[in-house]
Amino acid sequence: MSNVSVSNEAIAPNAKRLLTAGFLAILAAGIGFGIRGGILANWAADFGFTGAQLGAIGGAGFTGFCFGIIIGGVIVDKIGYGKLVVAAFLFHVLSAFITFAATKGQAQSTAYMFLYLGTFVFALANGTLEAVANPLVSTLFPKNRTHYLNILHASWPAGLVLGGLVGWTLGEGPNAQSWKLQLGLFLVPTVLYGIAFFGQHFPKSEASAKGLSIGQMLKEVGLLGAAVACSLIGLFFKDQLGGILAFFTGSEFFNSPTWGYLAWAVAFALLLVVGFKTNFSIGSVLLFILFATHALVGAVELGTDGWIQNITGNILTPAQGKMLFVFTSLLMFSLRFCAHFIEKNLKVSPVGLLVICAVLAAIGLQLVSGIQTFVGAMIALAVYALGKTFFWPTMLAVVGDRFPRTGAIAMSIMGGIGMMSAGLIGGPGLGYAKDRFTTEHLTASAPALYEQYKSSTPSRFLFLEKVSGLDGTKLSEAQTAVTKTPAQQSVVDASIVGDRKTLKADSFIPITMAVIYLLLLIYFKSIGGYKVVRMEESTGAKGG
Repeated sequence: MSNVSVSNEAIAPNAKRLLTAGFLAILAAGIGFGIRGGILANWAADFGFTGAQLGAIGGAGFTGFCFGIIIGGVIVDKIGYGKLVVAAFLFHVLSAFITFAATKGQAQSTAYMFLYLGTFVFALANGTLEAVANPLVSTLFPKNRTHYLNILHASWPAGLVLGGLVGWTLGEGPNAQSWKLQLGLFLVPTVLYGIAFFGQHFPKSEASAKGLSIGQMLKEVGLLGAAVACSLIGLFFKDQLGGILAFFTGSEFFNSPTWGYLAWAVAFALLLVVGFKTNFSIGSVLLFILFATHALVGAVELGTDGWIQNITGNILTPAQGKMLFVFTSLLMFSLRFCAHFIEKNLKVSPVGLLVICAVLAAIGLQLVSGIQTFVGAMIALAVYALGKTFFWPTMLAVVGDRFPRTGAIAMSIMGGIGMMSAGLIGGPGLGYAKDRFTTEHLTASAPALYEQYKSSTPSRFLFLEKVSGLDGTKLSEAQTAVTKTPAQQSVVDASIVGDRKTLKADSFIPITMAVIYLLLLIYFKSIGGYKVVRMEESTGAKGG
């Protein structure tokens, strides 16, 4: 970070300090996420969680982010960046206390709720910070958003590297430390970003400087864009919030169809609020497409990241899974400094870059599903990493380039959609897929063995039928047994088959993204090519 030169392109003298502070903030989020991915096996062994339950806890690490970034994005231009940084810092500290309340020996439901809520609050802090960092960097570097947003988000894989190293060094072997000690290390960069942001002057976004109201900033989002976000919020209220309220109240009402109707009514009410604020503007069709596509980005990038250590560690060995996660994240960290080189020297537009990335990500996931050796896994994951590296920051840059009138709002809503999708679809969906594919294989090959190992808690996902996955504690015992019995080996083999099929199914998401990006590339060519839109050129609700 210290070698990044910003003086020639930044609009503020303290831009380097602010960029570094934003880098550290997202670094804290990445470290926490990376460590959590490495301790899923600990939680399964301690509390007997199924793949779907672990996926739901991991999903809270995204849904909480959504609320932080969307609410923060709507109010940041009005209350200022500093107040949100303070709120995020307090949320990060609070999340540690809640998570550490989960203790081996508790009732599974109690431990689950502590871990779920702690993860949710941690994500709330991360989202609040990104509601600050994304528009801040976009404002500081208006002439080169793709490059500097990729530098900002290089901190995410850097955090994954450090988090993976924590699991590699402290989570394995005779000197392995408790998962609480490992996870608590995210508080170190939390303190550092607090110090870096302290006392700094923050610039205003172009839209805020022009005095645009929230309604005017929302106009290009409109009903179409808001419908994407509100649909995911409704799904969160119906499934995850309902489960939390049912736990605390003991009432089955929150699992009933009536609660589902109320959840969707709340989502519709939020849509109406946007309608009233924008005089019922339809919004930009292009922005709607970008929002919907970013939901796929969140599902395939972050949803997969949350499981990849567990999956590759199961197919190979847990230690190799951690090493591969560090390798992939380090590769992503390095590549995100190359976005400007690719765009400038290879003459690839941001949308062209996204097309290439989607194709590589799909190929990479297919290759990873068939890995047999550590070297083969490195090659396959390198292809996947090359594909997923530029998705998130480049999508944010496209919104910043094409929709300047939206200020921080559209960028924050997009980030929220990606994270909410990862939490509601990506993480839980992959957990459900692991349970389902594993169950199908074991049921077909050894039905009596499946009855012995199946969990008493059924897995469910969206509208798909329920399935009883394998009990996490029993599966962990089979996986870690030094000398496996034939029954244990059959269970382990079934779980590996489930992992391979899960990755194959996952690859269809970037295939869909590639088609969408290709159509967008054709659209931009038809209107004279991709270009940055200035505030005075923006056409409001119909702007593309």
